[in-house]
Amino acid sequence: MHPDDLLARHLRLNLMQTRALERLNLATVRDLLVYFPNRYGQNLPVKTIAELVVGDQVTVYGQVIDSKISKAWKKRIPLGEITIEDQTGKIKAVWFHQAFLAKKVAIGLPARLQGKVTERKGVLYLANPEIERANALGGGDSLFGQEVDPTAYFLPIYPEVRGLSSSWFHHNIQKLLKSGVQEELPNIIPSEIIKKYNLPTLATALIWIHSPKTEKNATAARKRFAFQEIFLIQLSRWLAKIEYAKHSAFQVMADKKEVETFIKRFPFQATAAQERAVKQILSDLGADRPMTRLLEGDVGSGKTAVAATTAFAVVKANFEVAYMAPTEILARQHFESFIRYFRHLPGVQVGLLTGSECRKFPSKLDPSGYTNISRSQLLKWVANGEIPIVVGTHSLIQKTVKFKNLAYVIIDEQHRFGVMQRAELTRKDRVRVPHLLSMTATPIPRTLALTIYGDLDLTLLDEMPAGRKPIITEIVTEDKRAKAYEHIRQELKAGRQAYIICPRIDEPDPTKALALVTKSAKTEQKRLQDNIFPEFTVGLVHSKLKPKDKEEVMAEFATDKINILVATSVVEVGVNVPNATIIVIEGAERFGLAQLHQLR
Repeated sequence: MHPDDLLARHLRLNLMQTRALERLNLATVRDLLVYFPNRYGQNLPVKTIAELVVGDQVTVYGQVIDSKISKAWKKRIPLGEITIEDQTGKIKAVWFHQAFLAKKVAIGLPARLQGKVTERKGVLYLANPEIERANALGGGDSLFGQEVDPTAYFLPIYPEVRGLSSSWFHHNIQKLLKSGVQEELPNIIPSEIIKKYNLPTLATALIWIHSPKTEKNATAARKRFAFQEIFLIQLSRWLAKIEYAKHSAFQVMADKKEVETFIKRFPFQATAAQERAVKQILSDLGADRPMTRLLEGDVGSGKTAVAATTAFAVVKANFEVAYMAPTEILARQHFESFIRYFRHLPGVQVGLLTGSECRKFPSKLDPSGYTNISRSQLLKWVANGEIPIVVGTHSLIQKTVKFKNLAYVIIDEQHRFGVMQRAELTRKDRVRVPHLLSMTATPIPRTLALTIYGDLDLTLLDEMPAGRKPIITEIVTEDKRAKAYEHIRQELKAGRQAYIICPRIDEPDPTKALALVTKSAKTEQKRLQDNIFPEFTVGLVHSKLKPKDKEEVMAEFATDKINILVATSVVEVGVNVPNATIIVIEGAERFGLAQLHQLR
């Protein structure tokens, strides 16, 4: 057997299994070996049904003899229920809110259940146990004609898809490992690094992750594969940086006095961190090799001001700048920010290019404002260099967008873009490639930044402008909700505004077993407006609204016509309303850490 052999050559696959493997992009022996379990079954003792007592945490094997889904008592909670039988007796297993699990193993098949034995009216049952089909687990006693392993306490649990159960993966991966095919796989990590960090070899790690004898085995294997993933990412980033550096770049020789004058026009005093960042970037722009730099700074640290200042130097040198933002709302915001930074400079035009609109500043009718123009006209002016600064979304990487001399690419919230998207904007089939500045407000430890973004030099904005107050973050329990609402009311009476963030747009379908009890933006907006804050205006914005409607709501919030804005994470990235001083995040556990930081 060879690692690159097709699975169909070694496994008996039916049509459903073949299609399921195709959906998972698992075609070869190698592919299946690196399909890892996402968790392991608890190390619980195996007991027969007759041996069970209340309070036991056990593993039970039995054949499914009955299965049904219903609603539980007065609360109408989705309820799943099965009955299993072994040689010693019968017992029920019950699932609340996860009724679908009752259909995971069909009637007549053996099952393996792990959970707690509970009692109701003198009758024992298993409450919300883990369940999987127990066929072909290898060795051990015969259960209704099926082979099971009563000592397999530390059993790997694999992500399942229609047609392929966790047991199927376990059985077939064990079959491959017994053939010794893992020994044919090359060790990607050099032996000296494996030795230095005390990592298992690839063959050993594969056995430990799929057949751990102890938790220590599984942890060591996961550590090894995590290390390998980071190792390969770092190598690819460094190779990309070396390859990018082979190209020549536009040399931007900045006039220091003009840059200093530009900075002095800011409505605030530039911080030392901002001045240091501008100096580093201008130094890179003056080189004939392309800059690749990551600018990291918390929300409000002044990244846009740094970007505008360095863009000014590029424009003064008669080159062009492209500024890519992840959302239309943020692109419009930056377009308006650049207007404020550049409106005092005669002849400097700024364009906006998104999927729904195109704008140009200044307008012929109103030199202090912008005008909407056709896409074809904007692309024509960008191509001949008449509009030296273009702010946009993913639309900037389309093939129809051509630049005359694009010397500088700025990517905001760069973690929201894929590597290929960033490469597409910086490449554009040019002989000379542009300098690249990526920006992020997500806090990244320096060591991690150097690993994940190894192709980027790192600049930190570690200083906030004067007068900024520290952000206070609190967890509010349900019993303190009324007190929190009163605090919001006092802020609103003082003329401030508030955000209320919900994890979903619509209410969940109560008939679905996986429906999560989380607040929806539509329902919460109505409840707050009608019952909690009737004296204030409560607005609503989410991703299903048309771009024009979203912009209208955001404009009303920005001009204080809306006091409270209920939203989903559509406002996650950089929507700037300085008068909003408080944000409530409902169901915070439904958001990632980076999202929570961005929202805050």
